[in-house]
Amino acid sequence: MPGRSVWEVSDVAPASRRFWLRPKWLVGHLLVVVLVVAFVNFGFWQLRRLDERRSANALIEARSSMPVQAVDEVVAAGAGFDDVEGLAYRRVVARGTYDADASVLVRSRALNGRPGFHVLTPLVTDGGSALVVNRGFAPFTAEPAEALAATRAPAGEVEVTGLLFATQERQGIGPTDPAEGVLSEIARVDLARLQHQYGGDLYPMYLQLQAQSPPSGGLPVVLPPPEQGEGNHLAYAGQWFLFAAVGAIGWPVLLRHTAREQRHPKEDPFPVDAPVPGTVDPSRNGKGVERAPASRS
Repeated sequence: MPGRSVWEVSDVAPASRRFWLRPKWLVGHLLVVVLVVAFVNFGFWQLRRLDERRSANALIEARSSMPVQAVDEVVAAGAGFDDVEGLAYRRVVARGTYDADASVLVRSRALNGRPGFHVLTPLVTDGGSALVVNRGFAPFTAEPAEALAATRAPAGEVEVTGLLFATQERQGIGPTDPAEGVLSEIARVDLARLQHQYGGDLYPMYLQLQAQSPPSGGLPVVLPPPEQGEGNHLAYAGQWFLFAAVGAIGWPVLLRHTAREQRHPKEDPFPVDAPVPGTVDPSRNGKGVERAPASRS
């Protein structure tokens, strides 16, 4: 190389090849590793969620397809909340009369994108205990009394068929209900809270209505069966794995490209020390002839 010794070249070249050991590049390595590991874990988390969803769907299908039985044959007398955990999604039939004055609304519910309530009414059975029945959906009204009046349960004996569900409990930072008083609306189907304000005994599970004889009017609207789709978990998992692949492949490609530029830097098309017309060419050590600017004609 003209003007430079071979020792100068050997001193510079190794340093340029070790650019990835500089602090800013080390931080980049660490960040990429952390992100790739996190993205892979997110992908496997979505796959676990998919397995849980499939297991839940299989459970719903298996239990709901069992023969319909009387509620007293499925839920033992005197059973508590812990005794009925394995009975969710069982189809049962019950006979009795609605305690219409004890109806309660579950707020913040929706059906087909429309806000409203779920209507809960105790069904007093022949044995004396009451089975809370989720009779369906009622559109939102500013005053709960209006929704209760529009969905008042029919008088007389009825036969109801539906799915059993366990009591609902507050999760995380979910809304709460007052511990005392008689409530006309609640945040969830909390059977313990309903038992606190109801005079008689309640079954430790509630029924989501599917059919009633004789049928009610147009309201409330019977709820659809539990959703058994798989959701978007598989697509989300694929996205997380794709993000991980981009980081795992893209970062080495960037390092390779940077190393190539370090070994073969591009020449500046406009070097700072380029000779200016009308000046001495520096490559000739000042011995060149000064070129005068072209005269105007």
